[in-house]
Amino acid sequence: MNTWVKVARYNLMMSANYLVLPLILPFSFAVGAVTVGRSGHNAAGYLLSFVIYFAMLGMQTIGRSLPFGLTLGASRRSFYFGTALLGMALALVSGLVLTALQAIERATDGWGLSMRFFRVPYLLNGPWYATWLTSVVGLFALFVYGMWYGIGYNRWGLLGTLAFIAVQALVVVAGVVVVHFEHWHVWSAAGGSFAGLTALGLTGVIAALAVLLLVGGHATIRRATV
Repeated sequence: MNTWVKVARYNLMMSANYLVLPLILPFSFAVGAVTVGRSGHNAAGYLLSFVIYFAMLGMQTIGRSLPFGLTLGASRRSFYFGTALLGMALALVSGLVLTALQAIERATDGWGLSMRFFRVPYLLNGPWYATWLTSVVGLFALFVYGMWYGIGYNRWGLLGTLAFIAVQALVVVAGVVVVHFEHWHVWSAAGGSFAGLTALGLTGVIAALAVLLLVGGHATIRRATV
């Protein structure tokens, strides 16, 4: 664990990547507030930029730092889980920020504009604890997903990474086809209790996915060349 903490601190030396993170929220919020009249008072979509950057941050962190980190004597396993530990810390802090801003948004009736920015429908629109837990788990899963891409690029190069993306796309398409033909009406069956399903079921699914991503990334980094 001590080595993991050192790896996390080492990654923070590339401070430029992490300084951008707190700037995305106010920028996206400003854009959402300006266009609120044209978006039907629902500007939650602009929060997507913050979410996407979390995945990019995971990819950049391990993609750029891995070669030099290994030359400093860190093992692949320690470097991987140390970087994941950093992602968890960032997700915890970001989840607290999103939860606090959502509470302010509720108390001020959408910042005085009847705007929904931090209350994302079906995902981050329940009690504060559900918002915090779902956001933390979701952001961490995206960070680990980005890490896997960074590792894949180091191991397989550009063509291998494109093939990696293609395989994932095929898996997603196959899953959608299976769900369609099997008539799994999960969302409609939830009905009015969808908020409760999101707080409990969806967060659990995302957490399980994060674990699978961790396992996949760890299996990939074990054979990564630098």
